Amino acid sequence: MSIEFAEICWRDRTVSIEHQWIGRERVGRPLWVFLHEGLGSVAMWQDFPTRLCAALDCRGLVYSRPGYGQSSPRASNERWGIDFMHRQAYEVLPALLQALGVDPQRERLCLLGHSDGGSIALLFAARFPQQVAATVVLAPHIMVEAVCLEGIALARRSYLESGLRERLVRFHRDPDSAFWGWNEAWLDPVFSGWTIESELPAIIGPILAIQGLNDEYGTLEQIRGIARRVPQAELVELAECRHSPHRDQTLPVIEAVHHFFQHHNDQSTP
Repeated sequence: MSIEFAEICWRDRTVSIEHQWIGRERVGRPLWVFLHEGLGSVAMWQDFPTRLCAALDCRGLVYSRPGYGQSSPRASNERWGIDFMHRQAYEVLPALLQALGVDPQRERLCLLGHSDGGSIALLFAARFPQQVAATVVLAPHIMVEAVCLEGIALARRSYLESGLRERLVRFHRDPDSAFWGWNEAWLDPVFSGWTIESELPAIIGPILAIQGLNDEYGTLEQIRGIARRVPQAELVELAECRHSPHRDQTLPVIEAVHHFFQHHNDQSTP
């Protein structure tokens, strides 16, 4: 599987989006789109998308959002506002799908998002409910909690003092673009009031929400809040698991998604 690039127009400039296809030969099977975490990229997923798509006998599309991975870095004067995840869901992902010739009206489109990517998946499923056959979110954010802000402040110190920047070089063409776009947005005092709770009831497709009991960036109220607002949501709470369930508990996550997909595959329609 090779890395490819697609161009979209976003924020009044041409942006190159790194992406990777999985299982293209599985013609006619549902397409899973993977949305990475706040410091993630195509490379940071490692082999999880490949393993999951093989287990589900599905196709996959993994991409790095603008500012991340090998995609175009942020412009020098570009700061992300409180709506940065909304803009990813409402503008970037639809533009990328269009650029790649993916028609959500004809495809069986499924989303899997981690952390910020989980929030983006929920926002897309709420804005375009008829286009999403199923949504899986791993440690998503639906509102801001003190524990999350504390973790992000610690990440800032680690980036400046403890080698986090050097570790991110492996995964990002411009680690400063990736880190500061995310970190400055979350730590902006205005962001403390951010929430997507009111958008969630618009989701009509099945949802699986997975979170670790030891998540250092959020409490279980994040996924339990989804269940209160979306009656069809199914929850999995994993022991011995921190903020990255697909890394900490890979096999249980694949098994949970496989069970969820098998149950809903014949029922859900885009």
